Amino acid sequence: MPASLEGQLVVALSSRALFDFEEENRVFEDQDDSAYMRLQLERMDQPARPGVAFPLVQKLLAFNTPERQRVAVVILSRNDPVSGLRIFRSASAAGMQLERGVFTRGRPPFHYLKPLGANLFLSANEADVRAALEGGFPAARVYSSSLTEAEQHPQEVRIAFDGDAVLFSDEAERVFQEQGLAAFQNHEESHALHPLPPGPFLPLLEALHRLRADSAGGPMKIRTALVTARSAPAHERAIRTLMEWKVEVDEAMFLGGLEKTHFLREFEPDFFFDDQTRHCEPASRLVPTGHVVSGVANQE
Repeated sequence: MPASLEGQLVVALSSRALFDFEEENRVFEDQDDSAYMRLQLERMDQPARPGVAFPLVQKLLAFNTPERQRVAVVILSRNDPVSGLRIFRSASAAGMQLERGVFTRGRPPFHYLKPLGANLFLSANEADVRAALEGGFPAARVYSSSLTEAEQHPQEVRIAFDGDAVLFSDEAERVFQEQGLAAFQNHEESHALHPLPPGPFLPLLEALHRLRADSAGGPMKIRTALVTARSAPAHERAIRTLMEWKVEVDEAMFLGGLEKTHFLREFEPDFFFDDQTRHCEPASRLVPTGHVVSGVANQE
């Protein structure tokens, strides 16, 4: 019987999201892919340093047991297959069990998200992230320089989400961008009983919800947070939308425009997802951060 990823939380990520290949990437940008391949081959037996998503992946894989595979991690990379060998060797050296990888040598890899049934795609390549989001997959451009500390909460995965254009659609954000804060507040108050359309990261939140239920009683836990610039009265629509979807977040922060980084410092997420670079850039200096390149704030 063929293997199946059905029912698992599937995370696909590029090599630069999992490992620190920034030095190698500069060789690629300054020279060409052949020089990059040579460097990776020369460093075949040199384990790469952990990248921004390494702690998150490490924690998610801890949900697996010999009896039950709940999480699948797949390398989905523009690297060539030879360079892919170093990725698997680096993972093995770090005690991380990776079984699957797709290497496309420069071609966009996002087409393979569909057969994988991916619940999340992390990459340093903005074009690939945009294409994945347009295809309906939760995806974010990682800040490769983000902190990668994982000492806090070793038995708990913590993920923080922005609201509009991330968990929710950008419907309300468009009102704010076009008409201002007062119109936004009035719009959300008058639509409080009407759930917001889903945003690109609802499938990930749903998958985390299922993983939490499936692993109840086990050693690994999940904690989620909504971190949004919304304030009362616009908070009600957000809460009612989550209730309508029958998914939960453990913490909700309605900040009314306060700086998010102060609150992220206290929550200590393994990853924070936001659609606006003005929030992502300062956050990335504190916590692993992914830019969700979607919605009105990211129109080209």
